[in-house]
Amino acid sequence: MKELPLSRLYNLGRLGQTGDEISFQASKEERAELAKTADVLDVPSFSAHIALKKISPTNFEIAYRLGAEIVQACVVTLEPLAASIARVFTRELHYTPNLRRPAEKEVIVVPGDDELPEEIGSLHFDLAGPLMEEFLLAIDPYPRAPGVEFSSPSSATAPPDSPFAVLKDLKSRG
Repeated sequence: MKELPLSRLYNLGRLGQTGDEISFQASKEERAELAKTADVLDVPSFSAHIALKKISPTNFEIAYRLGAEIVQACVVTLEPLAASIARVFTRELHYTPNLRRPAEKEVIVVPGDDELPEEIGSLHFDLAGPLMEEFLLAIDPYPRAPGVEFSSPSSATAPPDSPFAVLKDLKSRG
């Protein structure tokens, strides 16, 4: 598994009933790695505010607020195009000490599993994982500068004859 360009480990076992709040901004090196991972030209800013809440000894709620600025290449003109990303989301975690991790190729699908908390096998949780998911999902895969439209190149020449038309001509001549 490829290492994430951003990591913020947190020991949920030390989280008290009052919860905790964490804010951070990605360093220049982390933003450069984020740009490579996201396949964008630049990530001028990336910041997060995270509020952690202990629901029970094995259940946790994490509220995220993500803000980022990115620079992408316009898919039509290839000119740099700035975009802002702002996401607010929550994750609920359930600690299961003896959780068996599925093999990398094994996929387990549970109907309605959007409603279930994410199961974790360790109280050492990387808070940046969900941030990376939301960040990557928020990036427009086909950014276009305002007013720019894609138009296919027009060809002044007639399309070439199909091979069947050529064969038909040969048959009619012979």
